[in-house]
Amino acid sequence: MRILVTNDDGIDAPGLHALRQIAEEVAGADGEIWVFAPETNQSGTGHSLSLNEPLRMREVSPRVYAVRGTPTDSVIMGTRHVMRDGGPDLVLSGVNRGANMAEDVTYSGTIAGAFEGTLLGIRSMALSLSYGMRSPADNLRWETPIAHAPRIIRNLLTHEWPAGVLMNINFPDCLPDEVVAIDVTAQGRRDINPLGVEERLDTWGTPYYWLGFARRRSNPREGTDLWSVYNNRISVTPLSMNMTDRGMHQKLRGSLVL
Repeated sequence: MRILVTNDDGIDAPGLHALRQIAEEVAGADGEIWVFAPETNQSGTGHSLSLNEPLRMREVSPRVYAVRGTPTDSVIMGTRHVMRDGGPDLVLSGVNRGANMAEDVTYSGTIAGAFEGTLLGIRSMALSLSYGMRSPADNLRWETPIAHAPRIIRNLLTHEWPAGVLMNINFPDCLPDEVVAIDVTAQGRRDINPLGVEERLDTWGTPYYWLGFARRRSNPREGTDLWSVYNNRISVTPLSMNMTDRGMHQKLRGSLVL
């Protein structure tokens, strides 16, 4: 098996090292692991492409490349350029520093890497690790996805997937043996908006601004990705690239006429 590994936290991120360990276990002794990851942190870039400036790429080591661009750029450079004569069987994106649940999926560069793999016809999964409920930001429990992800990935690969579907896997902020269960979940929705704007002044007295997310728990319903991760459960959410709202589609049909 040939696995392409990417992320949005950058080529030197500890989560990428964790994902390489996971990929090596999934691929087995005869497998190949190829890494194409952004040169710098690209968190929050979503499914964006670099169309207005050239891409640069450097070979860090054999089968490991740093791309000066987004996770989407990285997957494209890997599949359509470096590996164009024999593409990957699987794309794994992550392991992200922080969960990607609920409305996060629209911002996440980690999920975008899996989106791009899916668009290219490759089965793809995004992996993220929650923190802040127990673990501080500088001491994430990478051992939890390392312990559990290989078995989950192998299980998912035994299933047939519809075209345009990817898997979004979120791990809770706990030790491996504290994980209670693995849930197949629906994408949740937070009942609070965690996005804030912080205003600061530079040395000239000119204001500048930081966007950031407050780490506050919402009150999700059971069966959602949020509820599972809050309760020490691994969340596996099938996501579809087709975002058509079927209910509204049916309601509007025939009502918009010239």
